[in-house]
Amino acid sequence: MTSVGNVTLPTPVALAGGAICLLGGYLVGVVAGPATHERTTATVQSYDAETGRLCLAGEGIEDQEGVTTQGRLCGRWRRTQSSETTPEPGDRFRFVSLVVPGPSRSETDEPDPVTVIYGAVER
Repeated sequence: MTSVGNVTLPTPVALAGGAICLLGGYLVGVVAGPATHERTTATVQSYDAETGRLCLAGEGIEDQEGVTTQGRLCGRWRRTQSSETTPEPGDRFRFVSLVVPGPSRSETDEPDPVTVIYGAVER
């Protein structure tokens, strides 16, 4: 039978190796990971509770896709789990917006884009 040797690393070397692996994984995730949407803040212009249509205005919407020519971002509001308050005109609203394909008018038409706003009133 052959003998097997045991090799151990000093604790600081093992910890440094683990830290390098974690840092490398984080950097790979940041560089190669999906693009995420940044949350931003705007002012509520209007909200229709019956239809769920929310309109926002202010500096926070300037770079958002779906802004109207009147300088407003209007779309269907999707509540976050933490949202307890219904938006009122003048409220500060923290949000992320996405423009997604909506329903088509007919089978040959391109789908109309729909803006979806995820967020909640700031406290």
